[in-house]
Amino acid sequence: MSELPPDPARLHAILTHIDRQLADTETIATYLRLQRQEVQRALNAAGRPPARTPRPAPAPRPARSVERRPNAPTGRGDGFMLESKRHPKDPRPAMLHVDDCTMANQATSPITVDQFRVGLRDTEHMEPCGFCMPENKLSDSTA
Repeated sequence: MSELPPDPARLHAILTHIDRQLADTETIATYLRLQRQEVQRALNAAGRPPARTPRPAPAPRPARSVERRPNAPTGRGDGFMLESKRHPKDPRPAMLHVDDCTMANQATSPITVDQFRVGLRDTEHMEPCGFCMPENKLSDSTA
């Protein structure tokens, strides 16, 4: 790679640009995967004879009760979650969030308060979200 500028402002701008490019590439890859699935379905359907009778609609499933585990995030801001890295070599650390944070991506997992505390101490591999600031909620959840 070419030589990088020494000042933090330009380095942040470069990092922001690279992150945006990665997000755009991921969006395109998702779209292409969906298109590929549709083509595969059409190809499979073209190779089969038409179905003789339509299948009946499946019966609706009964609603199942959701059992809340102790310390499990509820989506109400009273639990914590961990946003994993996109890939192992990603230079950014994993992110700790409050469970109702709107800045977290979909690669999150609920974690307990104890796991959250361990994550706060592991500053090399994890950092708290600057948007939801979960470290401030820690005192609320233990009170």
